[in-house]
Amino acid sequence: MSTKAKNRLRVIVAHFVLITLSFMCLFFFYILIINATHSHAELQKGFSALPGASLFDNLSKVANDGSFPMFHGILNSLIISGLTAAICTYFSALTAYGLYVYDFKLKKVAFTFILAILVMPTQVTSMGFLRLITNMGMYDSWLPLIIPSVASPAVFYFMYSYLESSLPISLVEAARIDGSNEFRTFNTIVLPIMKPAIAVQAIFTFVGSWNNYFIPALVIQTKSKMTVPILIATLRGADYMNFDMGKIYTMILVAIVPIIIVYLFLSKYIIAGVTLGGVKE
Repeated sequence: MSTKAKNRLRVIVAHFVLITLSFMCLFFFYILIINATHSHAELQKGFSALPGASLFDNLSKVANDGSFPMFHGILNSLIISGLTAAICTYFSALTAYGLYVYDFKLKKVAFTFILAILVMPTQVTSMGFLRLITNMGMYDSWLPLIIPSVASPAVFYFMYSYLESSLPISLVEAARIDGSNEFRTFNTIVLPIMKPAIAVQAIFTFVGSWNNYFIPALVIQTKSKMTVPILIATLRGADYMNFDMGKIYTMILVAIVPIIIVYLFLSKYIIAGVTLGGVKE
């Protein structure tokens, strides 16, 4: 077989594999969208590959379901996830900047300690965390879901690696010579340089907070404060006689729309984030 034929075969195989993987990833979203357009009676008859005409009727049922405040839950998740992403990315970048720019005796110890927290599962500290926030009067509130995002070892390490590859120390020293204080240097010079890294981590942090179920389930008890994962989890306990599958599929579809919008808005930074550190000057 000639080289040209081998290359053509590789291209065909690569396209086949990519098309297969894309189909496997998108097929379940297709099922979700199609099922959300059908009524409960139509879904009981079996799967249909063609969309139905009950989408707006299902949306009306979701909006008017007083026992299941899905839209209020989406608003709660948007507030919590948005604040978490903003706080996490900013303070992780600030911490990475401090450890990267400054030299002090315990620098290596601090860096090692932060990375050591990465291997500690959340479940190990959950009971102590629950007792702490209860004693502080923050039980059944959003604060325990937002404030801990200030300390994120994984995001810190990503930011630190990006600074190593993209921020020359001479730039910071030049700003100091010009009379710029440290916070002004960080906010006006360093943050714009870190924009791709911040955007990538904002996506992951937002999605992680949006999908977080374990901690909110421990902390939140009031239904009006519940997030989307908790509300969807309550569907398992729904009364079978009042179980409307069309409405359930529509609820899940509505719940993933904000994530898709955030991803599409910031997706152009993912490729830039993946290639961070590829060239170091």
